[in-house]
Amino acid sequence: MSNNNKVDIDAILKSQNFEKLNPMQQEVFALDKSVQDVILLSPTGSGKTLAYLLRLLSVLKADTGHVQALIISPTRELVIQIETVFRSLKTGYSSCICYGGHDSRTEQNRLSEKPDVIIGTPGRLVDHILKGRIDLSKLSMVILDEFDKSLEMGFLEEIELIFKNIKAKPDHVLTSATNLEKIPSFIPIRKEVRLNYLSNATESKLELLLINCPAEEKAEAVMNLVTNFGDELSLIFCNHRDAVERISLCFKELGLQHGIFHGGLEQIDRERNLIKFRTGACNVLISTDLAARGLDIPEIKNVIHYQLPIHEDAFIHRNGRTARMNASGQSYLLLGSDEELPQYIQRNLKTFKLEPSIVKPKQTGFECIYFSAGKKDKISKGDVVGLLMKKGGLENNDIGLITITDIATYVGVNRQKVNSLIKVLKGEKLKKAKVKIEIAR
Repeated sequence: MSNNNKVDIDAILKSQNFEKLNPMQQEVFALDKSVQDVILLSPTGSGKTLAYLLRLLSVLKADTGHVQALIISPTRELVIQIETVFRSLKTGYSSCICYGGHDSRTEQNRLSEKPDVIIGTPGRLVDHILKGRIDLSKLSMVILDEFDKSLEMGFLEEIELIFKNIKAKPDHVLTSATNLEKIPSFIPIRKEVRLNYLSNATESKLELLLINCPAEEKAEAVMNLVTNFGDELSLIFCNHRDAVERISLCFKELGLQHGIFHGGLEQIDRERNLIKFRTGACNVLISTDLAARGLDIPEIKNVIHYQLPIHEDAFIHRNGRTARMNASGQSYLLLGSDEELPQYIQRNLKTFKLEPSIVKPKQTGFECIYFSAGKKDKISKGDVVGLLMKKGGLENNDIGLITITDIATYVGVNRQKVNSLIKVLKGEKLKKAKVKIEIAR
């Protein structure tokens, strides 16, 4: 590891609340600087982001006055997640995020300051590049995160255009959750080092369970299933956004707490629903395959396939949300009487019998609170905790996950104390600014 001795690994472990790096992260961190290109194959949830950021930190230099690294990622959520991890390392290097739905003018202003690292989606990056807002002439590293997902989402042309505008000869890191047989020729990969940790995915303790039901009773069956899980986290997958909305409507009619996630939602609604799920304000998320990969969400106990995907890769990525890091998990396959199992699924699955009735679960222990101030207002987690404890009278164990976005802050708070807290904090200031405080809807 001496080749990366400029990286303060102890400080990074402390910032992430880790005792040590996992084997994959250790191997990436220990690679010699002379290695120019790395292809990292590893399943979702294995810690790829921190692994390649450690690699990146070994080449960044202070006060260069130019863009040193470009991270290309397929979705808005992944871009935000990567920047969150990068900022949490507290290295002093600057960053800028670029993605559709984000304020383009804010991005333009930030890009004019020549950040050390740019993190963005292919389409938005192309837009800035064509308008001359990003100078790629002095790049030291390009990272293609979840590259297989980028190809799957049809970003090949955009990524090729980005590479055509890179005049430097940077190092490359390419990550994927599936095995890549062929790398596009426009990516100037030289003699690469390929690290394959995909075999770890086969060691999971995942149990596949089949639920047969009449076609017209599938929505009732999925509600029956999740309500009998108690407070366990569950992720329900659908093939299309209209199915997500349809199931959500059924949940609302029964007053069942849940969140939804699909590409048709406004970005702010997608972010809010994910944050509420992370904070424990709801323990059920209904989603398309958009939530199958890359997103920073908790370990899921139950994955439910309301509709089975056409392709096996999607099925694998959905199931990858549970039984991670040696934990056990269940994957439930709902099969209507008018449906057949896809060919890629084994035929001797164990059948699961539903409970005879729907039992409405108790509310989760946390509620999600919204503050109308965020990173643009220089808000820190310390500011939020100080307000909640000093003015709001909360104890440490009353405060859960804190998430700070550009324009807002979300906090998990003991549900029993939420209403009184909002009354007490009405009119209070957060970092000298009066803020709106309410339950995140």
